[in-house]
Amino acid sequence: MCMAVPMQVMQIDGLSARCEAKGVERRLGLVLLQHEDLRVGDMVLAHLGQAVQKISHEQAREAWALFDEMLAAEVALQAGR
Repeated sequence: MCMAVPMQVMQIDGLSARCEAKGVERRLGLVLLQHEDLRVGDMVLAHLGQAVQKISHEQAREAWALFDEMLAAEVALQAGR
């Protein structure tokens, strides 16, 4: 399954950024958000190495809560097999 993941911008360098989520760092391209007012600390959705949308911190928390629920359900399903 391929999905967009919320990440926090840690450093911006031109049209790329170092971003972090749950202890994992990635370098993302910012070409799709080059006209956004993007700052260190902002949250973005990352997909295939690109930041594709700026989101709020609340939206990021909600997305991670859903991911955690999906993971827990998968673990429970696998344990029941």
